Amino acid sequence: MIVITAPTGNIGRSLLPLLLDAGAPVRVVARDPARLPEAVRDRVEVVTGSHGDPATVDRAFAGARAVFWLVPPDASRTPEQAYLDFTRPAARAFTTHGVTHVVGVSALGRGTPLAARAGLVTTSLAVDDLIAATGVAYRALANPSFFENLLDDLDSIRDHGVLTDTAPADHPVPLVATADIATAAAHLLLTPTWTGVDTVPVPGPELLSPHDLAHQMTTTLGRPVRYHRDSLDDLRTTLLTHGLNPAFVDAMVEMKAAKSHGLDAGTTPSPSGTTFAQWCAEVLKPAVDAR
Repeated sequence: MIVITAPTGNIGRSLLPLLLDAGAPVRVVARDPARLPEAVRDRVEVVTGSHGDPATVDRAFAGARAVFWLVPPDASRTPEQAYLDFTRPAARAFTTHGVTHVVGVSALGRGTPLAARAGLVTTSLAVDDLIAATGVAYRALANPSFFENLLDDLDSIRDHGVLTDTAPADHPVPLVATADIATAAAHLLLTPTWTGVDTVPVPGPELLSPHDLAHQMTTTLGRPVRYHRDSLDDLRTTLLTHGLNPAFVDAMVEMKAAKSHGLDAGTTPSPSGTTFAQWCAEVLKPAVDAR
């Protein structure tokens, strides 16, 4: 039995059909099972609840061989509460129920000087350490920023032709489609011959600067898109006006600063995967047209 957490998120939605089409028995943990895609709803076991709840993970992990672990960011809490405290019940349940293999969603940067002060990335790496300490065979999928994060700027891109971030305009970095993370996770979950603890980079096939992103958006959407660089102080102010936890906001800003200073630099692109042009055509343009 393979247990999937966050099955209705971007990665989970792509991962589920890959496992089911391979004939794997799958159990999912979902707060709202009605949000599961209809195509898979009747093909999986469902445990209703939060995978940060001890009773829920006890039910979900009973008899499970492997778990796909993803912490859903909760900006109403501190990073330690949102990531580490959320994961502790699952870490205990891995041991209690004899789970042997865990695949988790993590971040690039381990072993670099910037990783110690990289905000949410630092906390994500601490989650990896927490899981690894349980004794399970563990693979941390180390990802850069997701293409899908750009959808947070969808209204600005559509209405004003402006993509906004805090990164240097001509600074090329890796980015990845969540579908490629799902593919990497499926491979590991379906072939559990690996042992020990390790990191598996999932960097995407290209290095792209914000100017590159805006140029490709312009080409795909058939309308001008330009890049605007916000300051970190502006970002902090904007996030705080939305009522987010101040410590979580600080960690987000610290992560952005670390990425701007090269946290993800030096990563070799993958020889395969979704290009940004493909993602723009298959995901961004339909989203823009649907608004």
